[in-house]
Formats: sequence, structure tokens, C-alpha cells
Amino acid sequence: MYNLLVAEDEPKMRIIIRDYFEKKGFAVWEAADGVEALKRLGERTFDLVLLDVMMPELDGFAVCKAIRRKGDTPVIFLTARMAEEDQLRGFQVKADDYVTKPFSLPVLHAKICAILERSRGMISDSGKLRSGGIEIDLRAREVTVDGEKTAMPPKVFDLLVYFMENKNRILTREQILDQVWGEDAFCYDRAVDTTIKKLRQALGRRAGCIRTIVKVGYKFQEVTDEQK
Repeated sequence: MYNLLVAEDEPKMRIIIRDYFEKKGFAVWEAADGVEALKRLGERTFDLVLLDVMMPELDGFAVCKAIRRKGDTPVIFLTARMAEEDQLRGFQVKADDYVTKPFSLPVLHAKICAILERSRGMISDSGKLRSGGIEIDLRAREVTVDGEKTAMPPKVFDLLVYFMENKNRILTREQILDQVWGEDAFCYDRAVDTTIKKLRQALGRRAGCIRTIVKVGYKFQEVTDEQK
């Protein structure tokens, strides 16, 4: 499931986008203006942000600049403005795409899926995740570390998948509990630490890919052969 933030000041537009993408399997959050969008971005990690250009408080360009100062979360601008200079400005603040209203929801969905696939950069056509000597076969639920198959309990496997899908992103214990344990979390964040310990043991020489971010959570980073 992908986390999608829709920052749009028109309530009807937000509802239309939310309903469509929830049916496609996305988890969707909403923001009615730029300030609320930044608040949402501070609360959790999103896989992609849809930004209306003309919003009260802060416009889309300002929000995109703030996003880029912190990371590389994909951004698509939504706008009724068709002027070339506006589109150029959108790309200058490093937006990933620019969609003019009115737009087709299926086309928007296709654009989002293409950007998400590029941003992941690790998923092959065969349904595998790869990073720094670690390979996950999502269909067979098998993990290979430096060419050797490594057995993992189901929850340890799910945790590794979540980490690799969110490479280079800081993930809080709350986010990990919500995405990996879901309704079984019971607000027990020590379960995260215990499962990460098991995951590191299973990864052996590649365990360094999981970084502890003090007082925040964890981050998955690729470990090169020189860093092992």
C-alpha cells in the first residue's frame, strides 16, 4: 500500500481523488492548504504528494521547496494554470510532473504508478526487490543475502520488505507498527526493536544497512562491499 497526500483547497476535488485512489489500494491523506500539507508531511512518510499550485496560506511551489529541503518524495502539481512559465517554475522547484485540470483519473493514476516505480528503483519485472546484496522474491517470499537463501519468520520478512520499499527514508516506530503490524500492533513498539534485532541477525554481514536514528526510529540504507 502506498501513502498518498492530496493537498488541494477544493473539497470536491479532494474527495474525488481520495475515493478513486482508495479503490486502487492507496492510503490517502488530505490537506486543504499549504500549511496543513506541511503538518501532514511532518507526521508521517508519504510515497507521493499531489500538490495544488494555488492554495491559501502557502502555495504549491512553497510546499514543494520545503519538501525538497528534507528529501526526495515525489511531487506532482495539480493546476488549472496552463502558462508555460508556471510549468517551468514547477520543474525549477524539482516537481516530478505537472498535471493540468481537468484531468483524467486513470491517466493520473498511470503517471503516479510510473513515478513510484522510478522512485523505488529496485523492483524488477519479476517481482523482486534488490539492494546491496539483498534480494527479495515477493511472490515466493524468499530472501537471498549475497547469493545465499536466508530463512526469515513472516514478520521479519514483512519488516525487511517495508524497509527496502522505503530505502533512505527515516521511519518512526509508530510508522513501522502501523504498516507492518497493522491492527495487531497493540501499541507495543518494543515489538519493532525485537523484530529488527532478529532481522539484523538474519542479514549477517549486511546488517549494517539498518541504521538506528536515535530518538526517532530507523533507516534502511544500502551497504556496499567496502562498508560491510
